[in-house]
Amino acid sequence: MKDKRRLPTDGGPTKWASPFAALQQAELPPTSPARSAASQVEQVPVVHKKNRGRVDIIRQTAHRSGKTVTVVTGFIGIGQVEKELLAKQMQKVCGAGGTVKEGRIKIQGDQREAVARILIEAGFHPVFAGG
Repeated sequence: MKDKRRLPTDGGPTKWASPFAALQQAELPPTSPARSAASQVEQVPVVHKKNRGRVDIIRQTAHRSGKTVTVVTGFIGIGQVEKELLAKQMQKVCGAGGTVKEGRIKIQGDQREAVARILIEAGFHPVFAGG
């Protein structure tokens, strides 16, 4: 027959000890300067020009089984990395999924107003186009 290990329910002492108890007294090594510098670079806000050009915000449902997608097109002088950062910010604010494909940012759902606010903050001139 198995020896059953039970914890007392009457409030008495337990035989169990936390395996992480020794970590409370442990000292952590200092962070390396390269690592701390890299984390500071990510937190620095990017300063944008006031007018970075016109971008079109389009609401599409075609080829998606009736589901609505907000598409941002017409970026000039902006790289793929910055588009991905903008898309990530839009996804976070809208609470929806999205992607960057063929130079366009696609966000799930009709999120035109929220996307326009983000683009204005980034220095773009958003224009609602299409349906």
